[in-house]
Amino acid sequence: MSIKQEVDLLRRIPLFENIDLAKIKLLAFASERICFEQGHEMCRQGEIGDAAYVIIDGEAEVSVEGDKGSTVVATLGKNAFVGEISILTDVPRTATVTAKTKVEALRITKELFYRMISEFPQMGLEIMRVLSMRLADTTRDLTEARAKLNTTG
Repeated sequence: MSIKQEVDLLRRIPLFENIDLAKIKLLAFASERICFEQGHEMCRQGEIGDAAYVIIDGEAEVSVEGDKGSTVVATLGKNAFVGEISILTDVPRTATVTAKTKVEALRITKELFYRMISEFPQMGLEIMRVLSMRLADTTRDLTEARAKLNTTG
């Protein structure tokens, strides 16, 4: 995949779609292309995050360990961005991400991500906007789930 293709890929990810083209080119150039075979973990719940990943091709499952074992909570595909919460918040990873099929991804190190945010404040603002929207969606989903439990319980 060429740098142009990687830039095009990054521009389709909500976290990066409104970021200046020159900054996206720098991010694409400085990130590492990596492959995960089916069944291999991209990141594990509880570990300290050192990188985030952009899925170029393939599918990955997000699972969370609980009292009753592991539960798959999402399936991610092309253009998904995973692992950013851990590198932004310095908290252990909140889920395990496992390659459901062979996954090709761009690995963006924590250091590169922070450098991009500090050098390009607009990128940090865009990331805050997208993560805030995700939080609002999650809060809505939890509220709906709680309402269902209260009506069936």
